[in-house]
This record gives sequence, structure tokens and C-alpha cells, in this order.
Amino acid sequence: MGLSSDQITYERRGAAAVITIDRPERRNAIDGATAELLTEAYRRFEDDADARVLVLTGSGPEAFCAGADLKAIETFAPRLSLPDGPLGFSRLTPTKPAIAAISGWCLAGGLELALWCDLRIATEGAKMGFTERRFGVPLIDGGTQRLPRLIGFGRALDLILTGRIVEAKEAHAIGLLTEVVPEGGHLERALTIAEALARFPQETMLADREAAIGGIGLTFEEGMAFEAQSGPRTFATAAQGAARFAGGEGRGGAGAGA
Repeated sequence: MGLSSDQITYERRGAAAVITIDRPERRNAIDGATAELLTEAYRRFEDDADARVLVLTGSGPEAFCAGADLKAIETFAPRLSLPDGPLGFSRLTPTKPAIAAISGWCLAGGLELALWCDLRIATEGAKMGFTERRFGVPLIDGGTQRLPRLIGFGRALDLILTGRIVEAKEAHAIGLLTEVVPEGGHLERALTIAEALARFPQETMLADREAAIGGIGLTFEEGMAFEAQSGPRTFATAAQGAARFAGGEGRGGAGAGA
């Protein structure tokens, strides 16, 4: 089951919905029309109960996404105040996990889209940075808020202020990347992880994810109270899982990870 346009493709791969930015001639940079198509693809994912994980990637090995297409900057003027976000869905929070599968350049707004995802898998040659710093283009797709929460305030300011390019090895070391894989292996690795996530009991996994995201900005006590809300509503699922474990399933860590 798939959907394609000149700029965006949507394809179901098992339990995953793969959204591909398909503008390789522009290093998968996004103009206003492409941003609208990204939002449509995102909403299709949200509406598809059988699509349990979103995998976001770029067409070809050269680039994940080079951010906003600066040759079409005027097409973003109508999108600046949209609740969805200038580059599509960057101001929305998905209800299900999302994984960025990165090859090559991941720059500017493209890096902001990668930060929007829960996990980031990149090839060894991937390079990322807020290179729009050189041209006076601001970070308005969540980068100033997500990056400090991910890698810490000091490291985030380094990347935000200098716009320097970070290679995959360093990005992994500072927590910007979840995993680094050989060239060409980013999408398949993301799909493997997606299938592993899809096999877990969804109610409790999504409740834990919701608590982690919803707790950002709360005090410790408020966060604990927020987390506690999931206990009663997921108890039945937890009891079923406990019974399976007591019956011998999953001993020695079997079934964990991807």
C-alpha cells in the first residue's frame, strides 16, 4: 500500500509507515508544497491503526534532508504561523514512535525534522548541522527546544550558535544519534527497530512514551504524578505480561531490543 507524488512518497513496510522526502536533485530540501505533502503523509500515518511506527527518510544516499529550500523561501511565508509547522509536521507530537533513517547530509530544518523523531539511525558518512546560521535563517521547526533536551544545554548551544557540521561518530558520542550503521544500511536498520517496537504490547509502551514526553517541563513531583496515571489504565495489559513471564517467556532477556 503506497502513495507517491513528485516530492513525497508514503509506503507501508510491515508495521512501519515509511515517508520519504523525494527531491534528490535539491538534496531533499523542502519547499512550501512539499511541506504540505509531508503534513498529509503524517496525518495518514496517524489515521492508520496498523501503522505502529513512522520511519522518515530521504531519497538517495546523498541527503536525508537539507532543510528548507532557500531558492523557494517565499513559499514558506503562509506557513510560518501554522500549528503544524513550517516544514510540515514539526510542531506536532506524534502519538506513535518515529524513527529518522539518515544518510548523507542532514542539515538545517532537516536536522530539526530528525530531532522531531524519537530515534535517529544514521550511516557512517552522515553529516549534520544547523548550517542556516550562515544565511540568517532561524530555527523555527523545534530545533532550539528539542536539541537541548536531547544532548544538554551547553552542547546544544555549541551547534546552534556556530552552525558547525558534526560527523556521525561525534553525533553518536554526544547522544544526537541513536545508532550508526554502515553505508546503505540506515533504512533497513530503522525498519528492523520498527518491527521490534511493533511486537511489544502497545498500550504500555505508548503509555511510557507519553509519560516521558509529557513530563518534560514538569517538576519531579508533577512528573511522577503524570506517570502514575498510566498504572490503572494499563494494569490489565501488565498483568497479562506478568503471567507470560511467570510461565517462562522472556527469560534471560529474550525478546528485548532489536
